Amino acid sequence: MTQAATLEKIMHRTPKRGHAGGKTATPPRVISVTSGKGGVGKTNIVTNLAYALAKEGKRTLVLDADLNLANVDILLGLTPKFNLHHVFTGEKTLAEILVEGPGGLKLLPASSGILELADLTENQRLYFLAEMEALAGTIDILLVDTAAGINNNVIYFNLAAQERIIILTPEPTSLTDAYALIKVLSSKHDVKRFRILVNQARSEKEAMAVFRKLSVVADRFLDTLSLDFMGHIPYDAKLPQAVRAQKLVSELYPDAAVSRMLAKVSRQLATERPEVQSDGNIKFFWQGLFSL
Repeated sequence: MTQAATLEKIMHRTPKRGHAGGKTATPPRVISVTSGKGGVGKTNIVTNLAYALAKEGKRTLVLDADLNLANVDILLGLTPKFNLHHVFTGEKTLAEILVEGPGGLKLLPASSGILELADLTENQRLYFLAEMEALAGTIDILLVDTAAGINNNVIYFNLAAQERIIILTPEPTSLTDAYALIKVLSSKHDVKRFRILVNQARSEKEAMAVFRKLSVVADRFLDTLSLDFMGHIPYDAKLPQAVRAQKLVSELYPDAAVSRMLAKVSRQLATERPEVQSDGNIKFFWQGLFSL
């Protein structure tokens, strides 16, 4: 069955839950947080941003999209009984695996060590997007914590989001791998706008230098690309202390430098008006997008 045929079938059979009068309100904002390289602190950023956004009054959901090497639940100190593996096998719905984390944030936990989820089929991807429609009326912001790299699942979740935040560090390998991810999404899938957040920077000056290096390469080799600098998250010894305690640094050490900067980024996200531009890829909450 072609993607178009599968999508049409899902649209006809999926109830428009969370919609009022056959029409949806503004669909949830979907932001993927991604990286070309592992070990850049992406999941720590996602969970702490989600916590801060929830404290800002935003109904925030984290999707652990590293489907076979999940660790968001570990960082949050949670032990969910069910996860996305049970959804893809038909045992549970998304609503049934949803768990609540600190500050009122919600989590859709993934599995760990389930190899068959490392590369979702086309029908699994479309089924998952359709299942997400059931949650549309219950959240304001969906943060998608993708795996690192450029495998099929990483590309899929980045394409399904409306906005993308690329996390990188001052390390040369992080910069190179971030560019590789941007190149794939831009040249092969026509994604043209990315936001850049530099983690573990010693200063804003160092973070800006990293961003400029990425921008110079992107401007030279990739056409009509927009890279927006979001800021930087400083290295802070409080962060690994919080990780060892399985607590969020924003919760355990709210006055730490890293927590204050994460709160600043979350306020920026909470108050801004995002530009929703179509790149031709099927999105999360696409039924709601179609009815706007």
